[in-house]
Amino acid sequence: MSQTILPYDSNLNRFPVLGLPVHLIDNYSNWLLKRWQQGLGTHVITLNAEMAIQAEKNTELTEIIHSAELVIPDGAGVVLYLQYKGKKIKRCPGIELAETLIKNIGKLDNSEVIFFYGGKPGIAQQAADNIQQKFPSLGISSYHGYLSTSEEEDLKITLKDLQPRLILVGLGVPRQEYWISQNRHLCPNSIWIGVGGSFDIWSGIKQRAPEFFCKYHLEWLYRLYQEPWRWRRMLALPEFAIKVLIHQ
Repeated sequence: MSQTILPYDSNLNRFPVLGLPVHLIDNYSNWLLKRWQQGLGTHVITLNAEMAIQAEKNTELTEIIHSAELVIPDGAGVVLYLQYKGKKIKRCPGIELAETLIKNIGKLDNSEVIFFYGGKPGIAQQAADNIQQKFPSLGISSYHGYLSTSEEEDLKITLKDLQPRLILVGLGVPRQEYWISQNRHLCPNSIWIGVGGSFDIWSGIKQRAPEFFCKYHLEWLYRLYQEPWRWRRMLALPEFAIKVLIHQ
């Protein structure tokens, strides 16, 4: 199958949310698959309200978001703001984007190596095993996210040797964004995506919100139900709403 695209450039259609770029593409997974086929290195940012608020207070995170080749509207707040501004865009959860990309890569090339990094010991490996069952010939390697300094150096050597072209990093925001930015030179032709807690869901230790919550932009509420300790972080939602109104 022959598909071609233009390399990334700053003219890719985008719209600002609190000064941060969100790229407006009809089909994010197809766009990324084409990048993967051409070996075009890509850092994907999954922007939500919490990350946007953190970026306002963190220059380094802001710079990383601006330098990313693709910023997708992951959070409900970001999507609702874009729709309010007349942009016909649907929410693109990072977990769904990663799942679709894995599925499409598995169809095209079952010998491809995919890499999972993050989560508590055993979680990324269980997630890899579960996905491996769906695509038996797809090579999936994993490291958990609680590594010593020497173990992390071993991880970097492994990445450099393997050169997996899809690397999913689940270290939480903003740690995963920092780590990708600092290390993507190890695999310059790879797709790098920060996937937050996706390994927990893929491993089966946590459940994603039911369809009703996802459909009506209430996935954050279900997550708060599962993890009540996150309530302080959820305060980013009303703060985000106030700030976007101020930015009118």
